[in-house]
Amino acid sequence: MNENNSVKKTRRKPVQTKSTETTKKSVQKNTTKSPSTTRKPRQTVKEIRKTPVRIIPLGGLNEIGKNMTVFECSNDMFILDCGLAFPDADMPGVDIVIPDFTYVERNADKIRGIVITHGHEDHIGGLAYLLKKVNVPVYATRLTIGLIEGKLREQGILNQVKLNVVEPRKTVKMGCMAVEFIKVNHSIPDAVGMAIHTPAGVIVHTGDFKVDYSPIDGNIIDLARFGELGSKGVLALMADSTNAEREGCTRSERTVGESFDRLFKKGEGKRIIIATFSSNIHRVQQIINAAIHYGRKVAVFGRSMINVINTAIELGYLEVPDGLIIDIDMMNRYENERIVLITTGSQGEPMSALTRMAMNDHRKVSITPMDFIIISATPIPGNEKYVTRVVNELMKSGAEVVYEAMYEVHVSGHACQEELKLMQALTKPKFFIPVHGEYKHLKKHGDLAVQMGMPRENVIIAEIGNVIESDGVSMKIVSQVPSGRILVDGLGVGDVGSIVLRDRKHLAQDGLIIIVIGIERADNIVVSGPDIISRGFVYVRESEELFVEARELLNDTLNNCSHHEMREWNTLKGKLRDALSDYIYQKTKRSPMILPIIMEV
Repeated sequence: MNENNSVKKTRRKPVQTKSTETTKKSVQKNTTKSPSTTRKPRQTVKEIRKTPVRIIPLGGLNEIGKNMTVFECSNDMFILDCGLAFPDADMPGVDIVIPDFTYVERNADKIRGIVITHGHEDHIGGLAYLLKKVNVPVYATRLTIGLIEGKLREQGILNQVKLNVVEPRKTVKMGCMAVEFIKVNHSIPDAVGMAIHTPAGVIVHTGDFKVDYSPIDGNIIDLARFGELGSKGVLALMADSTNAEREGCTRSERTVGESFDRLFKKGEGKRIIIATFSSNIHRVQQIINAAIHYGRKVAVFGRSMINVINTAIELGYLEVPDGLIIDIDMMNRYENERIVLITTGSQGEPMSALTRMAMNDHRKVSITPMDFIIISATPIPGNEKYVTRVVNELMKSGAEVVYEAMYEVHVSGHACQEELKLMQALTKPKFFIPVHGEYKHLKKHGDLAVQMGMPRENVIIAEIGNVIESDGVSMKIVSQVPSGRILVDGLGVGDVGSIVLRDRKHLAQDGLIIIVIGIERADNIVVSGPDIISRGFVYVRESEELFVEARELLNDTLNNCSHHEMREWNTLKGKLRDALSDYIYQKTKRSPMILPIIMEV
């Protein structure tokens, strides 16, 4: 009993010698003082700041289209994409909108090249205009180069530009930076994302992408490479935000092929007309496959559609048996039930082939009740009313029109939320910059990144012209460069500005009144007029009283002018304009543009 107790006591309070205690104190003392024995000393976790890299978006943020981004490091720059946008309703007469190239022109000697992600207009449409100002090499995949060649040929500069074909997983040197091409899926073949290797770290730019596990051409997005980059460390991810508001995943392009099969059966005995985007070569391939299966010949309408299909066949991206595609003039030799027409106009564009067919204004095709029409596209925001008008006119002609989403005749080429999360998870970026979308898309995409664990302060929602700088440790907006939009009207580039647009809108809203007066210069006497000419304001014959009173008012104004005012024609024009403007507004509550013209007799 006593022995057991003594054992217990010994275990509770082991004997400690003086030397042991001294050793313990010595160890504790050394541990406190020596930084080499601490778990995470401050000196070893301090990150090293590296040569800064600057990202300068000149388009594609807070808007859809005209995508363009400049990457700059030390004395080297390169450009990623150079697209166009289509004009808004408040840009009357404007054909296209391209980015402002001012910053690029100022730094032309630093630019090492232009890399292109894919061949859509919002990524290559502005390239010809840029290459006229800054002639540098262009790097893109094979089909994209083929489409660029067509654009440069139209502008007459094809022989002046060096075009380089780059395969996925290949790298192009850009001074102190290098650009690696990575295969992605999109609604056009040969689309790529980019891994930009810089001294500050790797920046991944997805381009336009989606994750399609069963693509038409069998080439699946290179998720493995994105994962490899993520495992090694990605400084920043720049990802497509177009579908950031849509939950789930984007459906495979193959679902459209299945829908075509069902609809071709439904359209048996009728001529089938399909409108789609000219650049959607995979969609065209599925139409061709269905035409082969159901024994139909294919005719192609629309200049852009013909150009893209010819390029795709020439480069081997479209498989078309000999004799399947027939000339437009050969259609009449075949019965309606043996014909498929592939055409442009899925967005209701006023001059497109389908719109002209709907308005009975097409020289080759008249719509009848024997037509079965498929609109294989979703209206771009803002185009809904144009598409609706075309559908209404087609139906009035007795044709059956398929355009609703329930028929699954279109799938997006852009990633939805689950695919965007997958890209975040694979690349594991330190910073995130959402691109390609309006502000609501960028904001939603940023929120998704935060849900995935990204610190809110590491999400940068930028605007065009911002200079985003990173040294590998931090990333922030540091300055601003010239940016904006350049309007192209016919052959004029940039000659339509805010003042011209304002005048066009004024003319469109209220019309024009011209005052014409003849003055004998020597004696300063009015010898003719004032005459009033009206365009787009009111119909003169139905408003004679208004114009009679207006002439009397102008005569009174002239009679009340001093001798000096009659000699100062600018002053005289101002008085006539003000007098008539006040009178017209008082009588009609309208403000037409008033243009006084004084002729010297």
